[in-house]
Amino acid sequence: MITLKLPPVLRPFAGGAEQVEVEATTVGDALAATQPALRRRLTDEQGAVRRHVNIYLGSDNIRDLDGPDTPLTDGAELLILPSVAGG
Repeated sequence: MITLKLPPVLRPFAGGAEQVEVEATTVGDALAATQPALRRRLTDEQGAVRRHVNIYLGSDNIRDLDGPDTPLTDGAELLILPSVAGG
């Protein structure tokens, strides 16, 4: 199982859960396995990770790895952090 850790701003789209567990072998598979409301916040219509969403595997941003094709092993944890803008 893969664990997706969610910040408070995304929890309403996952039924209030702090984390979601899915079965997946890549980051893209993990995102595709999430609930539709959460998936729409994380990916665009083509399934690509939205620009304002940062996903970390350990301390590495998946954009610095293989993006959605980044392989995952059982027990992996993904930290999902949307960018916050403000003034």
